[in-house]
Parts: sequence; structure tokens; C-alpha cells
Amino acid sequence: MTTRGRLLSGLATAVLLLAGCGRSSTDTAGASTPAAGPAKAQASLVITGGTVVTVDDERRILSPGAVAIDGTDIVGVGTPEDIAARFAPRETIDATGQVVMPGLINTHTHAAMVLFRGLGNDLNLQDWLTKYIFPAEGKTVAPDFVRAGTRLAALEMILGGTTTFVDMYYFEEEVGKATREAGLRGVLGQTVIQFPVGDAKTPEEALARTRTFATAFRGDALVTPAVAPHSMYTLSAETLQAADRLAREMRIPLLIHLEETKTERDDSMKAHGQSPTAYLAKLGVLGPHVLGAHGVWLGPDDIRLAAQARMGISHNPESNMKLASGTAPIADYVAAGVSVGLGTDGAASNNDLDMFEAMRQAAFLQKVVRVDPTAAPASLVLEMATRRGAAAIGMADRIGQLTPGRRADVIIVDTTHPHLQPMFDPVAQVVYAAKGSDVRTTIVNGRVLMHDRVVKTLPSAEVLAEARVMAERVNAAIR
Repeated sequence: MTTRGRLLSGLATAVLLLAGCGRSSTDTAGASTPAAGPAKAQASLVITGGTVVTVDDERRILSPGAVAIDGTDIVGVGTPEDIAARFAPRETIDATGQVVMPGLINTHTHAAMVLFRGLGNDLNLQDWLTKYIFPAEGKTVAPDFVRAGTRLAALEMILGGTTTFVDMYYFEEEVGKATREAGLRGVLGQTVIQFPVGDAKTPEEALARTRTFATAFRGDALVTPAVAPHSMYTLSAETLQAADRLAREMRIPLLIHLEETKTERDDSMKAHGQSPTAYLAKLGVLGPHVLGAHGVWLGPDDIRLAAQARMGISHNPESNMKLASGTAPIADYVAAGVSVGLGTDGAASNNDLDMFEAMRQAAFLQKVVRVDPTAAPASLVLEMATRRGAAAIGMADRIGQLTPGRRADVIIVDTTHPHLQPMFDPVAQVVYAAKGSDVRTTIVNGRVLMHDRVVKTLPSAEVLAEARVMAERVNAAIR
């Protein structure tokens, strides 16, 4: 009765189950009533029949497998027969011909900057920022702009299987509202920078905004507020330390760009006699609450500092390649025990938010720069986009793998397309061949945000229309 990818009502599921059961004593004269089996646990949703890639401690691949969800949590992972015997679902998704896996975690982006997509290409980071991005932001960034940009980014992320994203931008309360509307999970950092910007004229004002934002979203089921000092080269030592004090006081993450370019490192050595990482360590601005974005130019001593601090690193291969910033030493991070996640960076420097593309490029980039085909195997890169990314943002106990007790952040990838056949190795196929457009279903916190490529939480036409209006604002600003 089911068809692939179709949501079944609890009634339809019950009919199917009854059709496969033996007849009762009322069906056949003289037949005895069968003994009742153990009571089944309730489940709000069961996904069954697909290839389940758990990315758990055992790295299990169940083909076919099934995942049971109740409310916000995963409550069971096993074979279809096991899950059917244990759970009575209100809804069922038949995932035959598809891969069921953890939702992807984008550990570094600037969501609203999708509205600058394609602005200022083929430049190094400093020229791109100072000649295009900073001037354009000064003339365009406002609450409505940030809201429209975040909604566009959220639509793109839902369609591409990203369930959690880490953001650094301005008017972050607008990002929070749009994230809630979309149903995504977000670690959202209010940017602090030394010069006047759209939402704060001084760093002190930005820190005050951060406190207000963090208070407003404290305890939110989906939004984790954070403070986001832009970088060590755009902030004074006093501001960096003030941002860290706020993070520790409010027990929120601290997000910062870290050693993205060789210029940043060279300038720090000249100004402070230390690398940016060592400088932050000297200031006391390192710790398990810190996520450093990029981490391209850390040397061995810096990596040891990062490991000792138990901080996380976000690797952004596509942005780093496009801006010719360099290649992060991923194998060295992993060997040192540093939690490394994967990110896209903002769409202004990528130019998309496709985490499948980021996985593919992360793997290929490490192989070519190390001249080693075993560098960054598919299994490691998938973990960077899921469980290792969760660890990097301090959520390893909540998301990043399909395990009972974790939040139900799940995606279903259609592998029936020609570019995904045949499938000898589901993990390699997901990393090396899948695309964001192959995602059929996106679930966050147990809520279906998209099914059969139809987004249920955002009005797509309205979001795109808003984006076109904001694009005209950008055009006017750069003329």
C-alpha cells in the first residue's frame, strides 16, 4: 500500500499490519484467539526500508534499516522487523531506495550573506572584504535585510539536508526569528567588530546587543545564542577579553575567525611576536566554548594549544580555495584530538551552502595537497559533517548521529538517480557523488521540514520574492 517516500497515516499503517496478521477466532470457526504480544511503544514517526547510516560509535550501516522517532528524539534504530515489532507509529515514511542518515551540520556560515552571492569574485580575502563586502554591508544591512537573507539561506539549507548551522552576523535576533520559523537548529553568534556597523557603532554596543540576544533566546529548543568576536585582527585585546568574559558568564559559545590567511598570521607575528592562536591563548580567549573558523595556518604549537584548550575548528574548504587562503591541516587536527567540523562559509565566498559539495571538496583537497589518496577518507569527512561537527560546537550528546536518545535530526537521500548507481559503499557514495538536490526529506527535532522536496515551513515563493527586492538594494549600493 505504501509508495516510496510517502507519509502514511497511523490508520493506513494499522491496516497494513492487520493484513499481515493471522486471523482471529471470529474469522475461522474453531480457531483459538492468539496470545497477545508485548505492548508496543508509541512513536510519532518511523522511517523504514532505507539504508541507515548511523555514524554512531559502531559506524553501523543497516540495509535495510529503520529509525523510530517519538517527539523530538530518536527512540529506536534497527532492522525494519525489529522496529515494527517494538513501535506503533502514528506516521511512517517508506525510505526504500534511499539513504537515511544524520542531518548535516554546517559549522561556519554567514547566512544572510546569501544576498551578496556572486559579489566580488576572484579576489583575495582582504581585497574582497575591504573593497566589496564591508562597503556593501555598510549601505544595506538592516533588520529586514538580515531577515530576508536568513530565510533564503534557510530555504537553501533545508533543501540541501543541513539541519544545524553556525552563524556569525549582525542583527542576530532576526537570524534567530527566521531560524525558528524555518525549524532549523542554529548556533547564532552576534558579531562584535571594532568599527561601526549596521547594528552597533562600538564594540561595547555590540556586546550589549549580544547580552540582550542571549537572554531572549536562553533555553530555546532550536537556537543557541553565541558571541562572535570577528577576529583578532579586527578587535582590540580588551574587546576580545570582554567577549570571552561574556561567553563564560552566560555560558554561551564564542565564535571567531582564526588564522584564515597567511597575511593574518604574518601580521600577528609582526605586531605581537606570536601567532594569532598563541596571542588568543595569552589573552585567555581559548577554551572548550570556542569555535575557530577556518584554522588554515595553525602550526604544530598552535594545534597543541587548540587541543589543550579543547576548542573546536571549522574547516571551510571551498571558501578557502576560492579566496586562495590555503588548506587547513585536517589530519594534524584529527591526530591531535581536536574536534573538527565542516562548513561552507557564507555564500558570498563559496558561493553556495551545499554541504554535500563541501564534503566532496574537503576530501579531494586533502588528498591532493598531501599527495596521499588515503588522506581524509570518506568516513572521516562524513563524520566532520555530522558527529565531529557536533563535538566541535559542544553538542556531541545531542546531535550528529542516529542513536536512541539523540535529537531526531535526520535526512533522507534519494539514491535512485543515475549518478548514485550502483551503490557498493553508501558512505563513499554520499561523500563523493551525492548532491544537496538529492535530499528528499529533512527532519529537525522530530519535525518534518521538507518531504519529497516540498518545504513545509517556509513559503518558497515569498522568500524568493523578498530576496529579489533585497538584491535591488545591493545593486543600488554598489553602483
